[in-house]
Amino acid sequence: MPCEFLSRLCRVRLGAVCRTALVVALGLVLAIGVGQRALAEPLHDDRGTPIEARSVERVAAISTFAADTLVALGISPVGASTFGSESLPGYLGAPLADTQSLGQRASTNLELLAELSPDLIIGIHRYTEPHARQLEAIAPFYAFDVVSLEDSRRAVTGIATALGKRAEGEALNQAFNARLAELGDAPGGISAILLAGAGEAPFAYYDHFLSAALLERLNATNAAGPSPTPEQTIPFGYTISLERLLALNPDVIFLFATGSERAFANNPVWPYLEAVKNGRVFEVGPHWKEGGGPIARRLILDEMAWRLYPETFDRPELPPSIASHSYP
Repeated sequence: MPCEFLSRLCRVRLGAVCRTALVVALGLVLAIGVGQRALAEPLHDDRGTPIEARSVERVAAISTFAADTLVALGISPVGASTFGSESLPGYLGAPLADTQSLGQRASTNLELLAELSPDLIIGIHRYTEPHARQLEAIAPFYAFDVVSLEDSRRAVTGIATALGKRAEGEALNQAFNARLAELGDAPGGISAILLAGAGEAPFAYYDHFLSAALLERLNATNAAGPSPTPEQTIPFGYTISLERLLALNPDVIFLFATGSERAFANNPVWPYLEAVKNGRVFEVGPHWKEGGGPIARRLILDEMAWRLYPETFDRPELPPSIASHSYP
């Protein structure tokens, strides 16, 4: 009897084990199937347009970000629009030697763009939306709103996919993630703020803005703080008074390049800021303002790490056109 009981018990338990193994195996099969279907699903740009891989030779970039991503993927745009005083983003160098300037990103020269006969147009959503139909009449068009670090990753993958280079785009993102991890042991214990504009009161960037988000990745505190509406990408900053800036009193100030004299730097409060007194105010290149491309975001990260922690990180090699300097 005892032997017969044990035999039945073993058969029952073995059956249970087999059933459990079968359930697990089926679960894995289903999970793999779901993952494969997810990969098969088309990506979309920020207009909701499905992204299709294309064989293209002539691509136009409406924004520095788009030009940056194209160059990182080994493609020189036939035309590019930018912002500020530069006709083309200088930090991208030789790959733009034959690129036609299309003017400012918010007022791209559409006639010139059409004359270039691009096979594909890539731009920033919020600047191109008023002219979307005109752009679509010229060539297939994808648009992305690149504000946050995650926006940058997603858009790089999207653009690479459109060019039939998805693996290369994902490799660029993985390389940047590795660099973030490499610098992740920064000492910390420091605050900073990113300021733009030249009026009486500068514009400060919230935590989710890409360049500001890199502060956190380097264990620094963004004195401007988080957005009061975190569920929204825009606004990505606010106008800050000098009195408020003095109350925050960051250790380091990064000033985005401008072609005008900064009125706020003539405010009587300015000299009392710790960053000013300690000579830790730095004017940085225009790529900091639109830094979602693979080349720009790496340049920003390396320069920021050095400026925040000069005793920890070496001075990076920067293109002469964007080399930062102490201000004034």
